[in-house]
Amino acid sequence: MAWTERQRAMLEAMGVRVWAPDSGDEPVAGLDAAPAPARPIEPEPAPVAAQAARPSAQQAASRASPTSPQAPAIAPARTARETDIAAMDWPALREAVSTCQACDLCQSRRQTVFGVGNTQAHWMIVGEAPGEQEDAQGEPFVGQAGRLLDSLLRSIGQSRAEGPAPQQVFIANTLKCRPPRNRNPQPDELALCRPFLLRQVALVKPKIIIAMGKFAVQSLLGSDEAIGRLRGRVHQFAGVPLVVTYHPAYLLRQLTEKAKSWEDLCLAADVVERGG
Repeated sequence: MAWTERQRAMLEAMGVRVWAPDSGDEPVAGLDAAPAPARPIEPEPAPVAAQAARPSAQQAASRASPTSPQAPAIAPARTARETDIAAMDWPALREAVSTCQACDLCQSRRQTVFGVGNTQAHWMIVGEAPGEQEDAQGEPFVGQAGRLLDSLLRSIGQSRAEGPAPQQVFIANTLKCRPPRNRNPQPDELALCRPFLLRQVALVKPKIIIAMGKFAVQSLLGSDEAIGRLRGRVHQFAGVPLVVTYHPAYLLRQLTEKAKSWEDLCLAADVVERGG
């Protein structure tokens, strides 16, 4: 482009030098000269925290890929104690219970309460924790609560006495030692005693389990729901049908609920008759 003398004067007055082909000056960028190539703008480095949070391209592709399998949930590993208990036969299990010192209950008990009944019984009754009389006699469900349980069992043709396996029950508790002053079992006590109960279930191989009371339900089903909301239907534990009902000690205080427990036992009998 050719500039007139007047245009040159105006540009020079504005401080803009104008290059002329014969002046020997370098061209002024942005006027006659071709624009210089734009320099690419480099992004500022992200803060360290943002860099750490940002997934790599490979990680992002792995997450976005619909074919990438999800990692399976890992079950907690057994402790050495749990592994040992899970391999015991009846004599070894009875000995392990009688000498157990896993929690502080061993300091106040008179004796452990292992369980009674036919070890091949079709029915398994699981109660809560031994009381004073159970602690004294070494047998679950004695006293008034035990007599009520025996009466309920007789009404459906079952018994803890000697007899053929289909008409017998095996009775065990969630805890094998009495808590002081008959207080409620503590979560750590239930957890430490649970491997003994699991092994008893595995050895008996019952066709039906009756969970009696809140803490039996917690140990077997891991549920804090009220008994009234859990009863009346069939649950599952380790592949065995399970029916929830009230503890006999509760029935002694709430006599009107006895009919409901009898209904629960009838439901269990129906499950066994239908083969699960």
